[in-house]
Amino acid sequence: MMIHRSTARPLCRSVLVALYRATALPLGLVLVIALCAQGQEPAKIRAQRDELTRIRLERAELERQMRDLQTTAHDLREEVTNLKQRADVTARLIRTLDNQLVVIDRDIQAASANMVHAESELSDKKQVLRHRLIEIYKRGPMFTTQALLSAQSFGDLIARYKYLHMLALRDRSLVKRVEALRNQVGMERERLLVLQRGLAFNREDKRVEEDRLRGLEQEQRAQLAQVQSQTRQTQNRIARMKIAETQLSNTISSLETERRRAEAARPASAPRAASTIKTSDYGRLDWPVEGPLVYTYGRAVQQNNTAIRWNGVGIEAKEGTPVRSVAAGRVVSVRQLGTYGLTVIMEHGAGDYSVYGSLSRADVREGQLVPKGQILGGVGISDPELPPHLHFEIRHGGPAMDPAVWLRRR
Repeated sequence: MMIHRSTARPLCRSVLVALYRATALPLGLVLVIALCAQGQEPAKIRAQRDELTRIRLERAELERQMRDLQTTAHDLREEVTNLKQRADVTARLIRTLDNQLVVIDRDIQAASANMVHAESELSDKKQVLRHRLIEIYKRGPMFTTQALLSAQSFGDLIARYKYLHMLALRDRSLVKRVEALRNQVGMERERLLVLQRGLAFNREDKRVEEDRLRGLEQEQRAQLAQVQSQTRQTQNRIARMKIAETQLSNTISSLETERRRAEAARPASAPRAASTIKTSDYGRLDWPVEGPLVYTYGRAVQQNNTAIRWNGVGIEAKEGTPVRSVAAGRVVSVRQLGTYGLTVIMEHGAGDYSVYGSLSRADVREGQLVPKGQILGGVGISDPELPPHLHFEIRHGGPAMDPAVWLRRR
């Protein structure tokens, strides 16, 4: 398709407007494409424009991943990694903008030099053209006819005709050159104006990106500090839990030692007390409180990659909800146990125990015999990081076992 020279500039402007509206590119980058007014866009600027577009798309994808992270459960370290990647991408974008500014600055210098050279030549040609016009005016419109008619011979006539023809061609060439130089100066001036605007917009774009990078770096430092703080808090929490577990294990161990000593002191003919919790009760015991599980028995990995091991299950319920014994037995301990909070321990015989922690109150006392289903206390809050819940354990013949194996299926 052929485009007339007079329509080239308006068409270029319409292309720029369409690009600006249809893309997410900054106006400064789009303005650089205005070099089409001078010809094809330089390869360097085109390559840098493509690189900027690719980097911006990469950053948009990272921002989408961050939005996904903020709406789902995740490791906080993933946010720190995402922030670092976004900061690196923004730094690359700034470096690309710097390179583009260098190229645009060079093009501005070249356009300025071309315009100065064209203006200088145009001024000279105008002087020559002005001088020729004055000469033509002085000689008058009949000069050519007089020159031809005053020839002394046919050969002289041909020579004069050839001379006048060459002079007319030279004058015509001079006029065309002046017109071409005028057009060239206009185009170089327009190109220079567009480049200067592109330079200004690119500098503003760079300033915005630098502000963005500083914001990302600050957010990254804050997020890293939060992760480190949370890791320390979790480590302290795990340490306190281990201390509480040791206290509970020591308490049950000492209770079991006393029970065995008392049992050994009985006559051989005396019947041995059987446990009220039997293996036949697997999957049949009533739940001490109804509610969903906050955590399950075993090892659990936290958001910051630290691991907590639970010796029981956490059953969520409203604060104050009655907690009932899962089997008949004797209350052997009612006291505070570190992170377990207020805890009731029941002995069921033959070395079997059930543990009810994180209570808001205790409705039984040590030494009290309670039947199955007796209210032992109410649900409380012992860990501020967890909702109100009951911490429930079963120690069958010594070590802790998964209570979910004993409780009836729901």
